[in-house]
Amino acid sequence: MNPTFSPSAPLLFCQSLLIGLSIAAPVGQIGLLAIQRTLDHGRPAGLATGLGAALADAIYGAIGAFGVSGLIAWLLSLRLWLGLFGGGFLLWLAWRIATKPAVRRANAPPPAGTLLRYVAGTFVLTISNPTTILSFMAVFAALAGRTPSASPWVMVAGVLTGSALWWLILSTGVGWLRNRFDERWQRAVNLCSAALLAGLGLWQLGHLVL
Repeated sequence: MNPTFSPSAPLLFCQSLLIGLSIAAPVGQIGLLAIQRTLDHGRPAGLATGLGAALADAIYGAIGAFGVSGLIAWLLSLRLWLGLFGGGFLLWLAWRIATKPAVRRANAPPPAGTLLRYVAGTFVLTISNPTTILSFMAVFAALAGRTPSASPWVMVAGVLTGSALWWLILSTGVGWLRNRFDERWQRAVNLCSAALLAGLGLWQLGHLVL
């Protein structure tokens, strides 16, 4: 029987979807960026921001699902440098958000190039935290042990779907509230987001040296 069409595949997909949803749902740096960009530029900007993280989650999920030990060891050996890059990137994003003026609301979505930049930026930010692969390894190893006949791609697809679903829910909800924020509130949200991102960046950098 082809393992891709194993009877256990639908259950494994649903379990992996819940894993992707639970990984994406906690409000961290990506959630803050998605909220801030949705308020500034609309739902497509927030969704694009989240999809970058979803793609990175799927890649780490694939590494964990297939158990690529050599690649896992290489990523963990780069933990310090990737952590420094990620922390510095967060500080740069915080500075950009804090220093830019409030933008006037526009109904038209941002240009495609801007949306791709948002996807790429959060992809790099998420992929620069390789320690998340440890949690993927533990969870995916347990799932694979329960359903050995199912393809690892089912788990990867489930994680990607669950993560993307959360970003769709978040950007839709924030987009619905968007028109209730005037420029004064928008500026306040930007400053709060910048402060939180800077704090997360400093925490990440401090955690590397402690």
